[in-house]
Amino acid sequence: MAPLKQRQYIYIWQILNHVAFLHRWIPWIYKTVAMENKQHTIELADILNSHREGFLKNHYLCPEQLKAFSAIINCRTARLGGHSDCCDHCGYTRNSYNSCRNRHCPKCQYTRKLQWVDKLAANLPPVKHFHIVFTIPQCLHKLFYLNQGEAYDLLFKAAGQALMKCAANPQLMGTQAGAVCVLHTWGQTLVYHPHIHMIVPSGGLSDDEMEWIPSHKKFFLPVKILSNVFRGLLCRFLEQAVSTKAIKMPDDISDFKLVKSQCYAKNWVVYCQKPFAGPSSIIEYLGNYTHRVAISNHRIQAFEDDKVTFGYKDYKTGTKRRSITLDADEFIRRFMQHVLPCGFYKIRYFGILAICNIKTKLALCIHLIGKATCIPVLEGLTAMEVWQTITGKDIFRCPKCHNGRMISMPLFKDSLGTG
Repeated sequence: MAPLKQRQYIYIWQILNHVAFLHRWIPWIYKTVAMENKQHTIELADILNSHREGFLKNHYLCPEQLKAFSAIINCRTARLGGHSDCCDHCGYTRNSYNSCRNRHCPKCQYTRKLQWVDKLAANLPPVKHFHIVFTIPQCLHKLFYLNQGEAYDLLFKAAGQALMKCAANPQLMGTQAGAVCVLHTWGQTLVYHPHIHMIVPSGGLSDDEMEWIPSHKKFFLPVKILSNVFRGLLCRFLEQAVSTKAIKMPDDISDFKLVKSQCYAKNWVVYCQKPFAGPSSIIEYLGNYTHRVAISNHRIQAFEDDKVTFGYKDYKTGTKRRSITLDADEFIRRFMQHVLPCGFYKIRYFGILAICNIKTKLALCIHLIGKATCIPVLEGLTAMEVWQTITGKDIFRCPKCHNGRMISMPLFKDSLGTG
């Protein structure tokens, strides 16, 4: 038999490597499945539904917020329709209702998250990665909330350019860097706190594109320099946007120079975490941050007497778990302020990780590093196929008799509609 070509050997090695990669991924998958997909005693939808009339009467919501509010309440109920599965052997029947698929719903987007994480993991260089967080001072919060779409775009632009410029500086690294950026607008207690999370490979492509240059083992770039460059870029972008009236100033602030002076009077925080230990750590980070909503159902601890109690991490005391209790009206208000504008992309790519560079610069980086990468296994699969691939269970097998096959029949939507 003729020997396999070198390219075939590489492909086989990639498959074996990905099998081992999935083996490390499985514990995180089952952890998130148990946390996000199980039936919770108290859900966000229950709180929204119980205070729907009073909250909508006393608060103004934009169309996108109203859409999210209604979608979360109706998610997995008869109002959105569904299907009935019937066993062709024993006649066992079960009803399943459709999800709302709204990106702010804590019960949706799970399958899409797994597919996105699987695809991105295959497009990351096989090196360690840093976690970098870009935050803004509180004096900009009112301006950002008033101009969410435009301000968030400038935040992405400033963070991305700051990283690329600092990495390209010959005195620092002198490389073409890359990053995957995720926007979060909330803090642990649901307060308004816009910030950017970045996944950054520990190194970059040389200017002549002839070698991969690794970064320092303990840090990617000096955070003080990165902070100052980020502050300067964002203030300049905001000032230009104000001068061209692309964004509006709050009523109580007449001149942007006043806000700018407050910005430069403070030290901006850019936090750089130590590099991830390996691929499984990157996967856990991606899954926990990219498709996260402001609060998950498992964090809600109690809901009684119009009071909501939920847990949070207190990072000031070493990530110690604490609880906070809010009036239901205040809890809903805090949650709704994190609904993003319609069509806004909260995940973006820069540098060598940009979509346009995947087949050119990123492929060259992987070749220069000389290590095997993963291949995506969930891409192009349906939601049921993804679930079956991950769990290894036959979802069409009857859970009662274990012999028959479950056949789906559509259900009609409830007469109440989806409003």
